[in-house]
Order: sequence, then C-alpha cells, then structure tokens
Amino acid sequence: MALMPTRPSVFRGSWAASGDRGNFGRTVERLNLSSPAWLAVVAALALSVISVYSIDVAERLRDPGMPQAFLSPIAMRQLTYLVVGLCAACVVAVPHYRWAGYFAPFLYVVTVGLLVFLLIPFVPTWLVRPRNGARGWIDLGAFDLQPAELAKIATVLAIAAYMKYRDSHRRFMGLLGPGVVLAIPVLLITLEPDLGNALLFAPVLFAMLVAAGAKLKHLAIVVLLAACVAPATFPLLKPHQKQRIVGLIKQFNGDTSADQDINMQSVTAQRMIGAGGAGGNSDEASRRLLKYNSLPERHNDMIYAVIVNRFGFFGGMTLLLIYALWTLAALATAVSTTEPFGRLVAVGFAIFIPTQVFVNVGMNVGLVPIIGITLPFVSYGGTSLVVCWMMVGLLVNIGMRRPKATFRASFEYTRAA
Repeated sequence: MALMPTRPSVFRGSWAASGDRGNFGRTVERLNLSSPAWLAVVAALALSVISVYSIDVAERLRDPGMPQAFLSPIAMRQLTYLVVGLCAACVVAVPHYRWAGYFAPFLYVVTVGLLVFLLIPFVPTWLVRPRNGARGWIDLGAFDLQPAELAKIATVLAIAAYMKYRDSHRRFMGLLGPGVVLAIPVLLITLEPDLGNALLFAPVLFAMLVAAGAKLKHLAIVVLLAACVAPATFPLLKPHQKQRIVGLIKQFNGDTSADQDINMQSVTAQRMIGAGGAGGNSDEASRRLLKYNSLPERHNDMIYAVIVNRFGFFGGMTLLLIYALWTLAALATAVSTTEPFGRLVAVGFAIFIPTQVFVNVGMNVGLVPIIGITLPFVSYGGTSLVVCWMMVGLLVNIGMRRPKATFRASFEYTRAA
C-alpha cells in the first residue's frame, strides 16, 4: 500500500507522506518567528489606528463643542473594541491551531443557531432590535453581537475542516458538500435581510476550492450557472434592495433624479471624496466640510469617504496598499504552510478581507449599490473588529508553526495498491 501524489493544489506545499501508516504520528514542530503573518499584524495595527482617528473626526462633527483633547465617545468605544480584539487575537494565537479544526463543527453549529435565533418572529425587539430593516444584531447590553460576522470565521473553519483530508471536491458532484456548508449560513444571513454580507462568502469558497485542488472547469461551470440564474432572483429582492440597484443604474446614466433620495448617501460620499483632492484637507477643514454635508453612516459604512476627505487621494491609496499588504501576508502564510487545514484557513481569511474592502470602497465611490458592508478593521463595530483580529491571531498561529510531517494523508494524496 503506497501513497501516490495526485495533481497538487494551486498553492504547492511540501506535505511529507510515507507509505507506512505508522509514520503518521504526532508532528514534531518548531516555531517560525519569521513568519509573514507578522506583516498582517503590522497592517492590522495601522488600520486600527486609522480607524480610531477617522471615527473621531466623523463623530466630533456632531458635537463641535466637545473638548478637542479627548476622543469622542464612539471613538473611545472603538478603542475599547480594539483592546478586546487584541486580547482575542492573543488567545487564539497561543494554542496550536489544530484546536480550531477540532471545534470547527461546534462553532459552526453555534453560529448557525444564532443566525436562526435572529429570525424567530416572537423574539422581543429589545433583544433583537431591527436596524435599517435587518434583524442582524443581538443586544447584550454592553455590546451588540452580530452573528453574521462570527459566521465568517466559523464557515471558513468548517469548510477547511471538511476538505482537509478529502478529495471528493475534485469531482463535480463533490462540490456539493462544501457548497452546503456555505449555503446554510448564507441563506440565513440573506433572510435577515443582509444581502451584502451574504454575497461575501462565495468568493471565499471559490478560493478555498482552488487551493484544495478543485478542477477549474468544474468551478467555471458553477460560476456560469450562477451568472445565468442571478438575473432571475431580482423579483425576490426586498423593495429597498431593488431601489438601490435602480438608483445605481441612474447614476451610471447621469440621471440625478434620485440624488436626494435613494442615491443621497452615495452622492454625498462621492462629493466628500472629491473634496479631498490629491493631498486631502487639514483636520479643521475636513471637519468643517463634513459638518455641512450630512453623510449617513460616516463612522461606519462610509468611513472611507471620511478618510479620503481628510487625507486625499494619496491617503486613500495608501489605505488600500495597507490592505494589499495584509492580503499578501495572509497568502504568503498559506503558501508557507505545510498542513492542509491551516493552509485552507489562511486562504479563506486572505480572500474575505479584500473582497469586503472592494465592495465597501465600491459603495463609497459609486460603483456598487449601498448594501451595508463595513470596511474591515476601520469601520465602527465591536463584533466586526474583534472577528478581524481573531483572523489575524489565527494567521499568526498558522504561520508560526511548521510541521515536519502531516498527521495523516492530506487531500494531496490518494491511496494506490
């Protein structure tokens, strides 16, 4: 009985395999303190500092008399969430990341349970308070828990745990398994309704399947089928979702009839971005501009417009370069990892963040409908920030450990007589 290599995944690694099943014992490891994952920590810290300052700029405009020596209350809360996020990152970075694989099914079930809880009609509104028509938050008093954010980590871990020692996804029907794992939380998030967050999951699954060695022709068929079915789902959208799509089309056609209605938020954000010019405005000038141009959700979904107004085009591009650094660090961690579960988790996280950035920035510049997507590490939000930092902690955990041998045959190998 021997282990024969099959077509490797896109991210080639050095899985050590032996025909003797007894050789798959406990792995001897050494810490890799030079891991590229540390660059993700640096990028995340830079983004978090920008977050606190930008939220303070946005929020002080509502209370010009606030003492300038102190952070605004909401910026102070964001700073508190940052401290909690750093602690959470340390907690998940210390024990070996294999614990995440062991508990992935449990975390997945708990997260799905929370998503179902949000949809129960008779849950009191003081516990699940609708915001902008969506039942997406559980009010816990000290903070609001957003299960859709938890689903990002739980789903990536569950898919990675499912695929790490399987090769069924290399067959077309084998894509059904990871697809179902993804579809359950996505459907529940869509029903909140939170279509924006739901749409973020598909590119992540696609990337993880590619990394695991799924056949590109099979994935191309799935994408083609999805593209054909997507237009037929338009009648199923909520009225406000349809209005936002129609409003975006009007913008593209130069129709300004909706600029004071459904397009008001997008148009105002674009004006603030344009007012930033190439080099931005002074702190005082930026506050003055934003004061007289009411921008809804400027501390949250529209925070990118605040940043570009303050620091200009070059500041906005610098922010995107920091995100690029984070993404490259995550992908480099995946490439350097010689264990399938850790590699798939790193790939999943590496795609989640830039996908979310692309949609959020697209919303701010008028290329994407306003669908309520936050800017990772930067937008205000406790659950979002803590989850992002947990991703960083897991990346560091994965990057620091270099197993000399896998515990058992990975999806890179099939048995042959």
